[in-house]
Amino acid sequence: MHRKDYDFDGANHKDLEIVKIKADQMRLKPDPKSKLRFGHTFSDHMLEITWSNEKGWSRPLISPIHDLSLHPASKVFHYAVELFEGMKAYRNESNKIYLFRPEKNMERMYQSAIRSALPTFDTNELKKLICELVKIDADWVPSPPNSLYIRPTLIATDPSLGIDYPTQALLFVLTGPVGQYYNTDFKPISLYADSSYCRAFPGGVGQYKMGCNYAPTLLVSKIASSKNCQQVLWLYGPEEWITEVGSMNIFVYWKNDEGEDELVTAPLCDGIILPGITRDSVLHMVKQMNRIKVSERYVSMAEIKRSIKENRMYEMFGTGTACVVSPIGHITYKNSITGNFEELIIPTIIHKPNLMEKIYKTVVDIQYGTTEMPEWTVEIK
Repeated sequence: MHRKDYDFDGANHKDLEIVKIKADQMRLKPDPKSKLRFGHTFSDHMLEITWSNEKGWSRPLISPIHDLSLHPASKVFHYAVELFEGMKAYRNESNKIYLFRPEKNMERMYQSAIRSALPTFDTNELKKLICELVKIDADWVPSPPNSLYIRPTLIATDPSLGIDYPTQALLFVLTGPVGQYYNTDFKPISLYADSSYCRAFPGGVGQYKMGCNYAPTLLVSKIASSKNCQQVLWLYGPEEWITEVGSMNIFVYWKNDEGEDELVTAPLCDGIILPGITRDSVLHMVKQMNRIKVSERYVSMAEIKRSIKENRMYEMFGTGTACVVSPIGHITYKNSITGNFEELIIPTIIHKPNLMEKIYKTVVDIQYGTTEMPEWTVEIK
C-alpha cells in the first residue's frame, strides 16, 4: 500500500494554541545546587499535535503537562511504532538561551518517521514550535553546566491490532532540566564488550532513533553493570568492529599503522550507526584543525588490542547529546575465541595534550554561546 506523505496541515506555528498552567499548579523547580537526575524532572508544559490519515495534522497545542489517554490496542504498545529525538536548550551567563543545531535533530526525526511508516512533517515548523515551548518554559532552563533536555516523540495511536500502516498518530514534546548524564565527574567510564550481542545490522533500523533499538540493550547493560562497567561497547561481525558505546557514537584517537595521528569513527554507510549530531560536529571541528587525519571507517577489536600493546593508543571517547563527550578508560572484553575475559586499559585521561578535552570545551562553548557560531545555534527570543 502506498501512503501519501502529509504536510503540517493546520499545524503551522502561527496557528499555535497556548493554554498556560495556572500559577497555583506550577511545579516546584529543583534546587539549582542539587544534582539533577537525567529524565526524572519535567517542566510545566508540553507540545501536542495529533494526526489522522483522513485529516492530516491538527492545530498544535501547548498546554500543561498531563497524562495521555490511549486505547490499549494502540500500535505503539504492541509493535513499537514510535520514534523520538533528544536535544537540549542551554542558558549562558548572559541569560541567553540557545538550541544547538536543531535542524539536524528535525531532519533525523523526519527520516525516522519515514522508516517507521509514521507521518512526515515540516521540519522547520516543528523546530519553531519547539522554540515556542522552550520560550514558555524558559524559567526551567538551568544555568551551566546543566541544561534543558527536549524530547520530541512520535507514536502510532490507532486502536488496531492489525500489523499495517498507522492511521492515527500523536506527536508530543516534553522538556525537563538535566545535569550531567554520567555521575563520574568527567572520569573515564568502563565498557563491556561481548560480540555475542548485536545492537544493529545492515538493512535494519540502527541508524534511526526508535525505541525498538533501545529495549533489547537493557539486558546487556545489566550484564555490563555486573562486570563493574558503565556502558556496553557494541561489536559487529566476525571482525568484531567497534560500532557504538551505549547510546553514543565512539571515537578512537591513535597513531595508525602508517605512523599518522588519526581520529577514527565508524562510518554511516551500512546503516548500523546512528548519525549523531555531536558526532558530526566533532568530525567537522577536528577536520578544521588540519593537523590530525580524520577517518570514517571500521576499527576491529584486534586493532584496538594491538594499538594498546604497541603504545599507539591515545584516547577513546563516546559522544552524544546527553553527555557531549565521555572519556573511556577501560574495556572488559570477552574474547570470542577463548571465551576468556581480557582487561584493556585506555590512556584517555593521561594522554597530553588531550584532544577529547579540547573537543569538549569547543562544543560546550558553542552550545552555551560563549563562542559565537550562528550557523550552529538558534537563540530563543
